[in-house]
Amino acid sequence: MEKVLGLKCRECGEQYPKSPVHVCEFCFGPLEVEYNYEEIAKRISRQSIESGPYSLWRYADLLPVDGEPICGFHSGFTPLIQAKNLGNELGVKQIYIKDDSVCRPTLSFKDRVVAVALSKAKEFDFDTVSCASTGNLANAVAAQAVTANLNCFIFIPSDLELGKVVGSQIYNPTVVGIHGAYDDVNRLCSEIADVYPWAFANINIRPFYAEGSKTLCYEVLEQLGWRSPDHFIAPAAGGSLITKIGKSIKEFQDLGLIEKSPTQIHVAQAEGCGPIVNALKEGSDFIKPVRPDTIAKSLAIGNPADGIYAVETVNKSGGCGEHATDAEIVEAMKLLAATEGIFTETAGGTTLAVTQKLIQSGRISTDESIVVAITGNGLKTVEALDDEVSPPHLIQPQLSTFKELMTTL
Repeated sequence: MEKVLGLKCRECGEQYPKSPVHVCEFCFGPLEVEYNYEEIAKRISRQSIESGPYSLWRYADLLPVDGEPICGFHSGFTPLIQAKNLGNELGVKQIYIKDDSVCRPTLSFKDRVVAVALSKAKEFDFDTVSCASTGNLANAVAAQAVTANLNCFIFIPSDLELGKVVGSQIYNPTVVGIHGAYDDVNRLCSEIADVYPWAFANINIRPFYAEGSKTLCYEVLEQLGWRSPDHFIAPAAGGSLITKIGKSIKEFQDLGLIEKSPTQIHVAQAEGCGPIVNALKEGSDFIKPVRPDTIAKSLAIGNPADGIYAVETVNKSGGCGEHATDAEIVEAMKLLAATEGIFTETAGGTTLAVTQKLIQSGRISTDESIVVAITGNGLKTVEALDDEVSPPHLIQPQLSTFKELMTTL
């Protein structure tokens, strides 16, 4: 029997066969992958996972790819670091950094979702892949399209950070900058997807693409010695990662891979674009779209596709949501670099800044285990640190001038 039964509407429960669709034709609700967990339980164990490849594909039994993957062979299985220096600074005993700033090939957790999306696109016989992106997804699609021998079109906001623009262009896709915010880009791509027979990772392939996010949490659960942490803090843009953290913990529990114990899932967003956190703070089951205004451009989605499901996931876990200002984001980036030698992008700064607030407020106890998801590399967002780091000392190539410098330090 197959491990994937098909697709199912999150709202009305209508079922669909495996196909490149993402919206229910009856209620317009989003579709998600429906698994045959009885069949999966026959295949999967701690031992089968541990004997698998050192990549996200060690969890292939819980991913919606039927055949062999075509890319992502070195993606995932990133370090989980017990951050002792950071813990001393924050006054906590067990804080871990899930470091996807070194995820291959493009240094963000988006390499995970793209590996699944493009492998599925190939199974559906697409020859062209595309995406709407705030940067990291664009980099990942462009890079892995090369590996998979697929044509590639990338759509991004025109004011994206240079590092992320070049990080896509280097792979020679067709890059199109759109005057507007991400939500404007996404709307245009939805229209393009109706006209051109392309696989859009986060539109018509979205149900399959989103499943790749689960692997970040699977790895944490395995790396913690097959247990779940007390707290898991992650950033939110579209909200999919938050929902998949909740789903992956439940799957591992239901399959008997870990014991059932509560994990509170907390969501971090920038103050200048925090519609999911706003809804959590207001106790609302409705996401009010916002116009993004933050240095955390990778999180700048004002109308998140999975926003309401992220709210449900956080509430069900007993977690909460918090904002970080741009200034707090920068300070947290600097703190992580100074304590653990990890250079995170602004999304990671957002997540750590929120973690600090939750610890300082007593929302997270100092003796509980904490996992902080760092989802991208700081080299992608160096503009955020303009005037925030000291310039180098410039001297002549003479020992005497260096000795003069030393007297001033």
